[in-house]
Amino acid sequence: MKAAGLQVPVIAIDGPTASGKGTVTALVAAELGWHVLDSGALYRLAAWTVLDKNIDANDIAAVALAARRMDIRFEGSRIWLANKDVTKLIRQEHVGNLASRLAPAAPVREALLNRQRAFRQAPGLVADGRDMGTVVFPDADLKIFLVADIHARAQRRCQQLRERGIEPDEQAVLADLKERDARDTERAVAPLKPADDAHQLDSSRLTVEETVAAVLSLWRKLQRSG
Repeated sequence: MKAAGLQVPVIAIDGPTASGKGTVTALVAAELGWHVLDSGALYRLAAWTVLDKNIDANDIAAVALAARRMDIRFEGSRIWLANKDVTKLIRQEHVGNLASRLAPAAPVREALLNRQRAFRQAPGLVADGRDMGTVVFPDADLKIFLVADIHARAQRRCQQLRERGIEPDEQAVLADLKERDARDTERAVAPLKPADDAHQLDSSRLTVEETVAAVLSLWRKLQRSG
C-alpha cells in the first residue's frame, strides 16, 4: 500500500551493470508518457564532481557533502552540472568505475536519496538502478529485476564502447563486470538484489523491443487486475 501523498505510479527496474535496464527504462517511459530516473547518472555525477574538484575519494564525508550540494539540471537527454553539459563526460569508464566504488558508502547514498525520490512526479515515473524497488521506491506499483547472462552483458558493454569510438578489451570488460557485480551484491548498504515482490526478467535472449513489451505487458496486466 502506498503512503499518503505518494499516489504517483512508479515502475522500478533494477539489475546489474549492462543488463539493458537503462534502455528499457527509457523506452517504457516513452511508451507510457512518464518521467525517467536514471539513478546511475546521479552516482556518476557525484564521481565526476569528486574528480573535477580533486576531492579525496576516500574522504566519504567530503564526498557526501559534495553530492548533496551538486547543482544538477536534467533537460531531456542532457545532463548539466553547475551549468556545464556533462552528459558525455559522466559516461566515461573511469567515472563509472569510481561511481561504483562510491555507491556502497551509506553517507553518499543518503545524500542522493531525496534527489531520487523527487523524480516521482505525475503522470508517473520509470526508475532504473540497483535499489529502486528495495530502498528508493519500496512501494513501487511494479518492480522488475532485469538480469542477463554475464557474457551477453559483456557483449552489450563492448558494443556501447564501440559506439563511442572506443575499441574495448573484451576480457577486461568481462573482468570489470564481474568485479562490479561483486561490489554491488556484497555491499552492506542497499545491496543489489530483487525485491521480494519483483518480477525477474532474463533479457539474455530477448531483443530490446521484446524486453520492453514484457515490462509493458506486466504493467497492463497489473492495471487490469487493479
